[in-house]
Amino acid sequence: MSTVSTEERILSVLEEDAQASCAEIADRADVSKPTVRKYIDRLEEKGVIVGYSAEIDPKKLSSQSIAMVGMDVDSGKYVGATRTLKGLDEVQSLYTSSGDHMLMAEVRATDGDELGDVISEKLLGVDGVTAAHPSFLQERLK
Repeated sequence: MSTVSTEERILSVLEEDAQASCAEIADRADVSKPTVRKYIDRLEEKGVIVGYSAEIDPKKLSSQSIAMVGMDVDSGKYVGATRTLKGLDEVQSLYTSSGDHMLMAEVRATDGDELGDVISEKLLGVDGVTAAHPSFLQERLK
């Protein structure tokens, strides 16, 4: 018997393929379709599954540039800054980080110049953001 829980098997399938049907998930996780639906509903309600998305290879997008931007934030203005950053259309994802920067944001724009403008004008324009360090994504390897 597998030591991997039903929940972990279902989540593993979803992480590999967010578009997998309940039947595909059931087959790959070795459970019934009703079990898949029950677990997915529960995981969505608990906030474990927060959404479904497509992974993009930035090199194949001629009309879009993507950067991961590490940001430092004044600790006294952290809550307000994160609320503002979450509201920016250009910020696709925002994460807290235990690494070199307090926050990491996935930022998209039509080209490198616009991406630079978003970083310098919008991100650094947020009250409390003290620094922004972009890493421009070039090619998806996995």
